[in-house]
Amino acid sequence: MARIARVGDDVAVQLGVWEKIAGLHGDFRFPISAVAAVEVDHDPLSSVRGMRAPGLHVPGRVKIGTWRRSGRKTFAVARRSTPAVRLDLTGQPYDRMVISVADAATAANSLR
Repeated sequence: MARIARVGDDVAVQLGVWEKIAGLHGDFRFPISAVAAVEVDHDPLSSVRGMRAPGLHVPGRVKIGTWRRSGRKTFAVARRSTPAVRLDLTGQPYDRMVISVADAATAANSLR
């Protein structure tokens, strides 16, 4: 399962092996100053919209990878029964990240 942590002045998003394979992407690291908003998302599957390119989508269960919609890019590791941390970003390759983690509230608070 993915993990999100604050490391000094950066945010580190660590993906599991299968998440890296499904999402065709490695881990992320970006400055905390790039985070415009942090929220806990209790229904992460509905927050990830658009066209998947590339990634994995099992309807009603999981969305992993890149979603594109209206000129915006979202990277998701969204699972049906696991709350997520939703990050709105500025000046980064992705405009939003939706990452399901074991304790979303604690992870979100560490980034505020």
